[in-house]
Amino acid sequence: MSDISVLINTAVAVLAAVLLIVRFRVNPVIALVVSSVYLGLAVGLGVEKTVKTITAGFGDIMVDVGLLIAFGVLMGSILNQSGAIRRLVEHLLNTFGPKRLPYTMGLAIGTLLQSIFLDVLLVISAPLARKLAPKIGELGTARMATAMAIALECGIVFTVPGVASLALAGLLNVPLGKMLLFGLLLVIPTIIISIAIMTFLFRRGFWNEAKDEDHTFVAEEDREGEEEEYDGGAGRTVSAGAAGGGPGSNGTAASNGTKAQVAGSVAVAEREPKQFPLIVLFAPLLTSLLLIGAGAILQILKIDLPWLQLLGEPVIALLIGLIGTCLVTRSAIGQKRVEEAIAVGFKESGQILILTGVGGSLAATVAAAGLGHILGGFFSASTVAPLLVVWAIAAVLHIAVGSVTLSAITAAGLLAPIAPVIGLDPVLLALSAGAGSLFMVHVTSNTFWLLQSLLGQSVRGALKSVTVGVSVASVVAILLILPMSLLF
Repeated sequence: MSDISVLINTAVAVLAAVLLIVRFRVNPVIALVVSSVYLGLAVGLGVEKTVKTITAGFGDIMVDVGLLIAFGVLMGSILNQSGAIRRLVEHLLNTFGPKRLPYTMGLAIGTLLQSIFLDVLLVISAPLARKLAPKIGELGTARMATAMAIALECGIVFTVPGVASLALAGLLNVPLGKMLLFGLLLVIPTIIISIAIMTFLFRRGFWNEAKDEDHTFVAEEDREGEEEEYDGGAGRTVSAGAAGGGPGSNGTAASNGTKAQVAGSVAVAEREPKQFPLIVLFAPLLTSLLLIGAGAILQILKIDLPWLQLLGEPVIALLIGLIGTCLVTRSAIGQKRVEEAIAVGFKESGQILILTGVGGSLAATVAAAGLGHILGGFFSASTVAPLLVVWAIAAVLHIAVGSVTLSAITAAGLLAPIAPVIGLDPVLLALSAGAGSLFMVHVTSNTFWLLQSLLGQSVRGALKSVTVGVSVASVVAILLILPMSLLF
């Protein structure tokens, strides 16, 4: 088959997936598999090879990242149940003060907290950000909303163990330790620079509090948030009536001595989480990341330390982190709540795993069609051009389908075959696809509406803080990646 036919059929397959998802509301998993089947048959792979390529692509990426995604999401779910996130944000406020809070909270969300499923992290941290916004002073809501939007979206595509970063690393065969190091080098300056740019624009009149904020909604949510704030997970004590809801908290306790003792024990148990320092709760996760980073450094320096290489293997490192998180958190909140958190984590990781897998199926079919050799000839003179192309493809896909993870995986899969042909480091391709997938987070994205409602913004305000803010981060990221491609 001619090169032109391969290019046309690949474009048709991608556009068909977009059309099925956007126009006909077909589930992305089904749309990607249908597109993979069409592409395989259209380029002459035949029925048997097409099916084998799709299933092998799914299986290969699951081998690389399946356990990593599951372990990461489980750790995040347990940390959420322990109340560690809420306490971390409060600690940041007390340590760095309100003026620096957008930066410190943004960096915490974009790096340390990326083991937590995005929607869960957003729902947990948004009420805190909304309450803390007035303490920043002028433009507090705008700055906090923008910082959260940028950090949440950048974190999932650049920071290990963010789900999109794990999927990209697996798809492009990037060692996870290398993805961790390069991702941190990129995500930290991207978050800081992007928040600074948006703060500058807000101070020049880009934000109108009267039109861009929903003051009525904020006031109502603040009242609800006061009740949430006294949840045991926050490290505060629930009132006896709320916690026990029974005899030990009122005048009938005198005639029910045994029940009063039980209620008292429950109250003590609810207070227990605040006795655990934050560093203890986060120590297992930090240990995992340090082990992965150490393994990557050993690999780069070609140092042979078998025991550390074993511990630095991402699956082993995250398993150690998960076991440690379970043990520490069980002591803090009890076995029952840990088990509940694990059940929630399994439910959240399922959809991520399937979507990641079918993204691998499409990428494998594209590679089998021979697109890599065709594009390799076009880009043989430069490594900059394919990075810009993958950024643009991911940006267009995201505008169409509204999924950061899906657009990043699809764009990376299309150009993955050219990396070895032209000598391009796959980690740069992964970061470029992630950067492009951040462009224009808008009304097709669930994250957009969560940030709009939970932070008390009008739709107009969310278009500024979320759509413009994250798009700025997308552009900043690719501008930082291009110089990296000249150095590595």
